[in-house]
Formats: sequence, structure tokens, C-alpha cells
Amino acid sequence: MINPKHIHISDYQYPLPDERIAKFPIAQRDHSKLLVYRHGEVGEDVFYHLPDYLPKDSLMVFNNTKVIQARMHFRKSTGALIEVFLLEPAEPSDYELMFQTTGHCAWYCLVGNLKKWKEGTLTRECIINNAQCIISATRGEIHGTSHRIDFEWTGGVSFAEVIDAMGELPIPPYLNRETQESDKTTYQTVYSKIKGSVAAPTAGLHFTEQVLHTIDAAGIDREELTLHVGAGTFKPVKSEEIEGHEMHTEFISVRRSTIQKLIDHDASAIAVGTTSVRTLESLYYMGLKVMQDPDLSEEQLHVAQWEPYEGRCKMALGEHSETLATGGTQEEGRCVSSLEAIKALAKWMDAHRLEVLHSSTQIIIAPGYDYHIVKMLVTNFHQPQSTLLLLVSAFVKGDWRKIYDYALAHDFRFLSYGDSSLLIP
Repeated sequence: MINPKHIHISDYQYPLPDERIAKFPIAQRDHSKLLVYRHGEVGEDVFYHLPDYLPKDSLMVFNNTKVIQARMHFRKSTGALIEVFLLEPAEPSDYELMFQTTGHCAWYCLVGNLKKWKEGTLTRECIINNAQCIISATRGEIHGTSHRIDFEWTGGVSFAEVIDAMGELPIPPYLNRETQESDKTTYQTVYSKIKGSVAAPTAGLHFTEQVLHTIDAAGIDREELTLHVGAGTFKPVKSEEIEGHEMHTEFISVRRSTIQKLIDHDASAIAVGTTSVRTLESLYYMGLKVMQDPDLSEEQLHVAQWEPYEGRCKMALGEHSETLATGGTQEEGRCVSSLEAIKALAKWMDAHRLEVLHSSTQIIIAPGYDYHIVKMLVTNFHQPQSTLLLLVSAFVKGDWRKIYDYALAHDFRFLSYGDSSLLIP
């Protein structure tokens, strides 16, 4: 098999006419079309029938992140419009604390029209809670492709209130339209809870309370985790080989109770969306890390982009076998099972008295990747030559063209507000 680093992104091109990109969602979320790919066969249904295809007693995992109004606009005295796009908290670095903070905070941001903002502080007045507030932004040091921006504001309000008042929801650039008031509702999942994403986990946009109720009634377990989607999800692959593409770091939080649910379901899950996939599969590699070194910190559990391909699932051992969290022994070169890795992670969390795991991942999932936890996937239809299409291809063992050819031939709507698919390899 080809080394994943040497995959040519041009092999993942397909024709996507603009009229097939869904600019707006349909009126009823759960009435979207559902493509069903089962063991190589392709058919279709409507989304609200999704529970009919899911095994009883299985575990379905959702990403409960909430999209923030991450686009902030300031106008200079010259009239130049400067866009500040929030990417990642700098100070405080914790998302929950960030949105509660008052008076001052700092973010790493993308800056639009940067050449017009060489120096000085930008200010803007805004009405928050019926009182006038002044918000200022000062540009700091370069941080990779972004800048540190320090924000200060009056009024004693939280930063969450600041962005709710003056920010704009960052709908995907490929929609080629302005954000509408309706997007504040339609571009959030019905189960969104934890603020922090700059893009919605769009596979979840099809779910309604009724569909969730039907899933529960069918005896399917539901669990939530959090991955804050970064702007990198829209970042096109510009290098010929994907080795030249850098994945943005994404921040995850997973409860100890969720880890237990995974253990109860033999470390197998149905993932809703590619963000849930990246989180679940990263947990496996975090489990491997703590098996090798139980003294690691949460930050040290970070999964690097190419890590899954370098060691695969084998643990480097010395002359002696190692006792695992399950109580068994590991022979040199044997793959660590998903259940072993997740049990090890649970044991590590207990040892560190953690009820919630906070860490990060840069994992790239591409053909050549071996899935460990995710057994079924609910996802939308993704852009040509994107890392998300690589993830899908890896999941269906390279059979992505059959799926996309069918969708194109049968009037499926594409991208964030488009139709859905259930993939069962």
C-alpha cells in the first residue's frame, strides 16, 4: 500500500457543480435525503429513518460543540474594514474560562485586510444589555499563520456576551453568501452545548428531537463528547502530496463517564460526523501513550498528525512483556486492541482523578489508516480534494467514488447544509 504521506490529493477530485452545493438547509432538518452504504451496496432513504439501520444496544457518539460568532469587524478611522476571526483562546487558554472572563482576554486570530492594520488599537462601540460598551483590539505577535489579538472592553460583561453582540456566525466560505439571521439557528445542532467551534459539526444538523427520541426508543445508547472545530476544517489541501498539508490543532474534552460507556460497548461506536471520528480515534492513541508512560500530563497526550502511521498500533517493548490494564500480557509486535487502549486511558484518568479529559489532536485520517473504534459513520458529502474526503475513503476502504457517483446521479445536496449518508464498511 502507498505511504499515506505520498497520496496525491488530485486522486480525490470529483466534479461538484455550484448548483449542487446546498446554500441553505431544507425546512425540516430530518427530511433530508439519506444515502445508505452497506458493505459495498448503495441505496437511499430519508434521514428520519436512520434509526432503522442502527444495531440495537450500539453506542452512538455526538459532538456537542457549539459554534461561536467568531467573525468580528472593526473599522479604522481611514474607513478600512478589518476582520478579526477568532481561532483559539490564548489567555485564558481554557474555553470555558474564556467565555466567562470580563474586561480582558486574548485570542489567536486570522486577520483580514491585515495590510491596512500595521499598528495601533482598533475600537468599536456596541450596546450590550442596554448599556454602551467599548471594545478594543490590539495586535500582538505572530503565532504560526495567525496573530495574537488582545481584547479589552468596558461594561463588566463576559466575552461570551461581547461576541454574541458584535460577532458574526462564520458560515463556510464555499457557500458564497452573507450570514443570515436564520443561520444562528440552522447552523447549530439541536444538541449543541459547549461554546468554542468556528464551524458546525454539520453531520449533526439533520438530527431533531424526534429522531433522537426514536434512537433512544430503539435501545441505542447516546453519548456526547466535545471537539472544537477549527478554521482548518475549511483549509484546502494545496500541496500535491498530503505530506505537505498541516492539520490545525483541535481541542477535545471527553468525560470519564463517556470513556466508561465506550468500555461497556467493547470500545466500538457509531460516530456522528468526522469530528467525532477524529476524537474517538485519537482516544485510542492516547490510550497507547499512557500504557507506555502513565505519568504523562493531559497536554502530553496530544496526538500528532502522522503519529498513527509511525508506530501503528504496536507498542515498543523491551526484552520483557508488559502487563496491560486488562491484566493480560502483550507479546512483542502484537496490536493493542481498542478495548485495551480505552481501559488503559480510563485507569490513567482514575489515577489522575480526572472526571474530564482535556487534550488536543492533529490526527489526519487518510487511506492506509486502520480504524480502531468507529464502526459506522454518519456524515455529509465533502468537498473535492479535502482531508474529510480522505477520511471517508479510508473508512470505506477506497470505495468513495461509488458513494459520490451515486449521490451526484440521484440529486443529493452537498456540503454543510446538504444531505446525509450512513456508511457501514
